[in-house]
Amino acid sequence: MNRIKLWCALAVLTLALVSTAIAGEFGTAEEAKAMLEKAVAAVKANKAEALAKFAKGEDGFKDRDLYPFCGGPDGNFTAHPSLTGKSLKDLKDKAGKALGEEIYAKAQEGAISEVSYMWPRPGSDVPVEKVTFVTKVDDQVCCVGYYK
Repeated sequence: MNRIKLWCALAVLTLALVSTAIAGEFGTAEEAKAMLEKAVAAVKANKAEALAKFAKGEDGFKDRDLYPFCGGPDGNFTAHPSLTGKSLKDLKDKAGKALGEEIYAKAQEGAISEVSYMWPRPGSDVPVEKVTFVTKVDDQVCCVGYYK
């Protein structure tokens, strides 16, 4: 009986350590929302400078798998690490969901909404659930997403 308790305790400890390691590897919902709020402030202060920083991941606008991205009134990415200039509004997830249209539909000045879709983590081809926080600031639709 003591051996079973020992094995159970070791299993629980191992799971706790693995969960902590994974949690530190990826951004959280709270961190994503905080980054979006920081991005909104940056756009309000100097839109051109902010968009350039977002695209380059400078000044704290890249943290593990978290980064802001924005789209302009024409529906194209104005800031993204690899998609700047391409259509955000026409973007679909790996299951065919029109996530770009939903992002634009939900974006409202002064409010943060959520859009869920399936997208692979960086370095993977396997889609997992991603939740993106969405808002509008000036003429920009800006977002930061995290993986569930």
